[in-house]
This record gives sequence, structure tokens and C-alpha cells, in this order.
Amino acid sequence: MYKNISKLILYRDLSGDSILSKLEQIFEDFDTSSDTPEHLRSRIYTQIRELLEVATKYGFDQNLWHNYLTFLMITDENPFSLTYEKAGRQEGTVNGFAINDFQVFKELFDFDFTPIEAALNINCFSTLANYHAITKREQIYNKNVSEKVRTLSRQIEKARDGREIFDLVANFYRAYGVGMFGLNKAFRLESMDNGQVSIRSITNMEPIRLDDLIGYELQKKMLTDNTEAFVEGRSANNVLLYGDSGTGKSTSIKAIVNRYYDQGLRMIEIYKHQFCYLSQIISQIKNRNYRFIIYMDDLSFEEQEIEYKYLKAIIEGGVETKPDNVLIYATSNRRHLIKETWKDRSDAENVGDIHRSETVEEKLSLVNRFGLSIGYFKPSYTEFDNIVWELACRHPEIKLSREEVLGQARAWEMRNGGISGRTAQQFINHLCGKLG
Repeated sequence: MYKNISKLILYRDLSGDSILSKLEQIFEDFDTSSDTPEHLRSRIYTQIRELLEVATKYGFDQNLWHNYLTFLMITDENPFSLTYEKAGRQEGTVNGFAINDFQVFKELFDFDFTPIEAALNINCFSTLANYHAITKREQIYNKNVSEKVRTLSRQIEKARDGREIFDLVANFYRAYGVGMFGLNKAFRLESMDNGQVSIRSITNMEPIRLDDLIGYELQKKMLTDNTEAFVEGRSANNVLLYGDSGTGKSTSIKAIVNRYYDQGLRMIEIYKHQFCYLSQIISQIKNRNYRFIIYMDDLSFEEQEIEYKYLKAIIEGGVETKPDNVLIYATSNRRHLIKETWKDRSDAENVGDIHRSETVEEKLSLVNRFGLSIGYFKPSYTEFDNIVWELACRHPEIKLSREEVLGQARAWEMRNGGISGRTAQQFINHLCGKLG
């Protein structure tokens, strides 16, 4: 195996901690008799465990070895994979290097584990070649990744040589991209030991749809129209969704990402204390072939907080222009985001009939930098009843009449936070749990 891997060029920079690298060293030690059979067996079992953990995380099935090699190919960011993500199929010298590497992967796909299994009296590699996962499909941790890996893996199994694998993988890069941005919909920032942050994928995002949010048709259309323009490369605005809690602001944004994921839309969630890293994050994504929504949930600022200044600089007015593939979508219960106090008005000047406060203007100018503001407000009792009943109709286990359901819903909302879409959903969850 190590002789095969040594021939890699573009894909040579696979992680030093990867299972492939560890197995490479194990097989070299086996061939050179540099380790005892007992220790080699133990080292192999350690890597088998690692492979099973990866398989469980991403829902691999059948031939786990092939799934793992495929996963490495579609997540490795190198000059070839990034070029094909951005520009599609290109003619150039790099293609020859890529075909060489895919021939190596073909050899690894067909690698004969029989000698080492016989020498160490193990059969783990043979078992991995015919693996049947016990996890139910709907419980897969990241179903999106699982389906893509398993589909491409089976296609590669049928390929005759590196050139055919080249075509399969190149088409994959062109359709889905490469690395974590190609496989995942949403991301968050994670602090590192050096005080910086890195982008990490969110692998369990809810498969929520806009139709799951009942009502608010005008709001959903405004958000959809803006996002559609964005993913199609037309002019679009940063968006502020404001209004009462529990009305579907966050749900709308998550549903939008699910709808337009196949068109290259991705979301990065960022919290207020991370705003100082905004420029750093944007520099990492501005040249990728995706459209990114930087998502800020429940955005608001207290009197003493100044993080809003980082946000103002990024949205408009900073030295570096915000790239065309980035928009900011934020939700807030406050229309103006920043708590305004009477002290803010202490610097007010009277000029004729005009009252001007520099403090107020500075704070409120943040809202003006969102080109589109969409209001989400509490439903009326009639609208609340409609939401409850439509949600109830989606659950066949609820056999109660409309009057019975709405009567219980009214009692529920008086005890649990008033009328809102969130309260309606919580009531239906309660009712289903009680009946189920």
C-alpha cells in the first residue's frame, strides 16, 4: 500500500493523522518486518475502529474501504479540485497529474489485503468490504454526505482505470464542489487554541421547508425573491428579519438554505462575540464557487456593546468591499437592533424643527445598512387557530375534532407564552406525545 501511496502527486497532502496514512506506515512495517505481528494486529484494529467511527458519522455502507477512499477524494482541496470547482472542466497539465493520482486510487480500490490477513490471522479488511450498517437511514448523522459518498463510490468501483475515475470525480467537483463546502449546507465558527477561529460544518441541520411555516406568505416571498436573485448572480440585499419571537424568522432562513443548497447556497452562523473575525472569515470564502449567507440569529446590542461597529464596517463602509458571493441575513426581536436610552439623546441639538442626536444616528444607521427589512409579527387569534389546525391535520394520529383541538390550543397558549407559530407547534408536539 505504501508503494502505491508514494506515487500520489496532487493528493499527496492528505492529513498526516488520516487512516490512510496510518495504514500506509503499518503496511510498510509489515513488509520490512519492522514490528511484531501482535503489535501490527493491534495497530490495524485501532485504524479499523477509526474507520468504523467515520462510517457511523457519515452513514457509509457496503464497502467501507471504498467509501473512505471516495470521501478522501471529494474532501481534499488541491489545485485540481479547486480549479474544477470554480471553472469546471479545463484542459491543462494538471489533468495529467490528476489522472496519475486517480490510477493510484484505482489500485487502492483493488488492493489485495489477503497476504496481511493471512499472516496476522485477521479478517477485518474482508469484513469491511461487505459491511451492512444497522443504522436506519433516517438516523444517519449527515445523510447528505452519505448519499453522495456511497453513490460516487459505486461508480468508481465500475471504473476501468484512472482516466474513467478522472471523469467521474471531475463531474462531481463541477456539480457539488470540494471539501466541507461542497458536502455541507451550514457552518459555524469554532475557537482554536491560538485565539483564532476556524469554520466547522454543521452536520445535523433540520430539513425544514418553507411550507412548514404556515402563513407569512408575503414575508416568505420577499425572502425567496431576494435569495433567488443572489444565487443567480443578480443584485441582492442584506436582510433583517425582525419582529415578535416565535413567528418563524429563523425557520425561514434555515428553509431558504435547504431550498437553494443545490444551487450553491451555503450558510455560516456567527455569534455576536465573533464579529471581530468577520473579515477573516470573508477572506476565506470570497474566492469559493458558492454563495454564502452569514447568519446572525437573535441579533441585538445593549447600550455598552460596540460589536455592531464591526458589522457596520463589513456591510458597508470598510476599506475592503464585501464580495459579491456574501450576504448577511440577521434576525432580531428589535426593529432597530440596538437598545436606545434617554441618555443617547443627551447630545441632541435643536436646529429649527429638527432634532439631531449623533449617538442615535450612529446606532440606528446599522439598520439602514440592511437593504431589506421584513417584519414577522404575532398572528391574530383567527390566524393562530388556522396554524394550529393545519399543523394538526399533518398528524393522522390526532383524531380530535377541530373544536376540540382549538379549545385545547387556546388553553395551552394562555399557560405557555401567548399566540405564535412556535406556541402552536409546541402544542401539537404536546398533543402528539399525549396521544402517542
